[in-house]
Amino acid sequence: MHADVQNLFIRIQMLSYAQQNDLTVSDVQPLLEERGYRVGEREVKQELENLTQENFLTPHDDMFSLTGAGIEELQEIQSMLGVLYEDVVKNPAHVTTRASS
Repeated sequence: MHADVQNLFIRIQMLSYAQQNDLTVSDVQPLLEERGYRVGEREVKQELENLTQENFLTPHDDMFSLTGAGIEELQEIQSMLGVLYEDVVKNPAHVTTRASS
Protein backbone atom coordinates (compact mmCIF):
# COMPACT_ATOMS: atom_id res chain seq x y z
CA MET A 1 0.00 0.00 0.00
CA HIS A 2 1.27 3.47 -0.86
CA ALA A 3 2.55 5.42 2.16
CA ASP A 4 0.03 8.26 1.77
CA VAL A 5 -2.89 5.85 1.72
CA GLN A 6 -1.51 3.91 4.68
CA ASN A 7 -1.14 7.14 6.65
CA LEU A 8 -4.80 7.99 6.04
CA PHE A 9 -5.88 4.54 7.22
CA ILE A 10 -3.63 4.83 10.28
CA ARG A 11 -5.18 8.20 11.16
CA ILE A 12 -8.67 6.70 10.90
CA GLN A 13 -7.65 3.74 13.09
CA MET A 14 -6.18 6.13 15.68
CA LEU A 15 -9.36 8.18 15.85
CA SER A 16 -11.38 5.00 16.25
CA TYR A 17 -9.09 3.70 19.00
CA ALA A 18 -9.22 7.11 20.74
CA GLN A 19 -13.00 6.91 20.80
CA GLN A 20 -12.65 3.85 23.02
CA ASN A 21 -9.59 4.73 25.15
CA ASP A 22 -6.90 7.35 25.54
CA LEU A 23 -3.93 6.60 23.29
CA THR A 24 -0.23 6.23 23.94
CA VAL A 25 2.44 5.54 21.35
CA SER A 26 3.34 2.27 23.06
CA ASP A 27 -0.30 1.10 23.01
CA VAL A 28 -1.15 2.17 19.46
CA GLN A 29 1.90 0.87 17.63
CA PRO A 30 1.26 -2.85 18.36
CA LEU A 31 -2.44 -2.46 17.50
CA LEU A 32 -1.54 -0.98 14.13
CA GLU A 33 1.06 -3.66 13.49
CA GLU A 34 -1.54 -6.34 14.27
CA ARG A 35 -3.68 -4.79 11.51
CA GLY A 36 -0.81 -5.19 9.03
CA TYR A 37 0.51 -1.65 8.96
CA ARG A 38 4.28 -1.26 8.79
CA VAL A 39 4.84 1.58 11.20
CA GLY A 40 7.54 2.60 13.63
CA GLU A 41 7.33 4.50 16.87
CA ARG A 42 8.42 7.72 15.18
CA GLU A 43 5.60 7.50 12.59
CA VAL A 44 3.00 6.76 15.26
CA LYS A 45 4.13 9.71 17.34
CA GLN A 46 4.13 11.97 14.28
CA GLU A 47 0.56 11.01 13.34
CA LEU A 48 -0.63 11.54 16.93
CA GLU A 49 0.97 14.99 16.87
CA ASN A 50 -0.64 15.75 13.49
CA LEU A 51 -4.05 14.79 14.85
CA THR A 52 -3.36 17.01 17.86
CA GLN A 53 -2.43 19.98 15.66
CA GLU A 54 -5.68 19.50 13.77
CA ASN A 55 -7.56 19.55 17.11
CA PHE A 56 -8.82 15.97 16.74
CA LEU A 57 -6.81 14.79 19.75
CA THR A 58 -5.67 16.54 22.89
CA PRO A 59 -2.46 15.58 24.70
CA HIS A 60 -2.04 15.11 28.43
CA ASP A 61 1.18 13.65 29.77
CA ASP A 62 2.03 10.80 27.34
CA MET A 63 -1.62 10.15 26.44
CA PHE A 64 -3.92 11.52 23.76
CA SER A 65 -7.71 11.89 24.06
CA LEU A 66 -10.35 12.41 21.39
CA THR A 67 -11.77 15.95 21.20
CA GLY A 68 -15.24 17.04 20.15
CA ALA A 69 -13.84 17.92 16.72
CA GLY A 70 -12.27 14.45 16.58
CA ILE A 71 -15.62 12.84 17.34
CA GLU A 72 -17.28 14.83 14.54
CA GLU A 73 -14.47 13.96 12.12
CA LEU A 74 -14.74 10.27 12.98
CA GLN A 75 -18.51 10.34 12.42
CA GLU A 76 -18.01 11.89 8.97
CA ILE A 77 -15.32 9.31 8.17
CA GLN A 78 -17.58 6.46 9.26
CA SER A 79 -20.31 7.73 6.95
CA MET A 80 -17.93 7.94 4.00
CA LEU A 81 -16.45 4.53 4.80
CA GLY A 82 -19.91 3.07 4.42
CA VAL A 83 -20.13 4.52 0.90
CA LEU A 84 -16.59 3.41 0.12
CA TYR A 85 -17.34 -0.11 1.35
CA GLU A 86 -20.41 -0.34 -0.87
CA ASP A 87 -18.51 0.92 -3.93
CA VAL A 88 -15.18 -0.84 -3.50
CA VAL A 89 -15.77 -4.01 -1.52
CA LYS A 90 -19.41 -5.04 -1.71
CA ASN A 91 -20.28 -4.10 -5.29
CA PRO A 92 -17.20 -2.98 -7.27
CA ALA A 93 -18.72 -4.00 -10.64
CA HIS A 94 -21.53 -1.48 -10.11
CA VAL A 95 -19.05 1.42 -9.90
CA THR A 96 -17.17 0.21 -12.99
CA THR A 97 -20.42 0.03 -14.97
CA ARG A 98 -21.46 3.56 -13.96
CA ALA A 99 -18.01 5.01 -14.61
CA SER A 100 -17.86 3.64 -18.16
CA SER A 101 -21.35 4.89 -19.09
